Amino acid sequence: MNKPNNGTVTAYIGLGSNLADPVEQVRSARAECAAVPGVRELAFSSLYRSPPMGPQDQPDYVNAVMAVSTDLAAPALLHHLQHIEQVHGRVRVGERWTARTLDLDLLIYGEHRIETAELTVPHPGLSLRAFVLYPLFEIAPELVAPGLGRIADLIVNCPRGGLERIN
Repeated sequence: MNKPNNGTVTAYIGLGSNLADPVEQVRSARAECAAVPGVRELAFSSLYRSPPMGPQDQPDYVNAVMAVSTDLAAPALLHHLQHIEQVHGRVRVGERWTARTLDLDLLIYGEHRIETAELTVPHPGLSLRAFVLYPLFEIAPELVAPGLGRIADLIVNCPRGGLERIN
């Protein structure tokens, strides 16, 4: 099934990179996400620099969040995001939180809560990650994450931890 039953949905995508000119990786991924058939960009946050979550012997990340309107079902949107990652040279290895050319996460998909082997929405780390919450709050301060609460409330309990706006 390629389309959700209720038509168009607002989804939020997290973009991140810390290899091969991260600013350009995020900017070009933005354009590629907006070019996916059935996807239209609604908003894009500032770019943010953040320290890596995992091993500290890697470069800082550049992150942003994008709001889109889509008539694609969540799994179809995820597959497009994974394809964009692959085009950017993303290699998935067993180890988590390693350096990467591009990371695209489906953070929120309308008011849906999805839990499958392939996809969990809202994104499981959303409420704990400054590099997601602050850009998300920038573009959607009134947003409520299904099952998690208002982004404005979540951000209060999430210190910036080195996160800084870079544009």
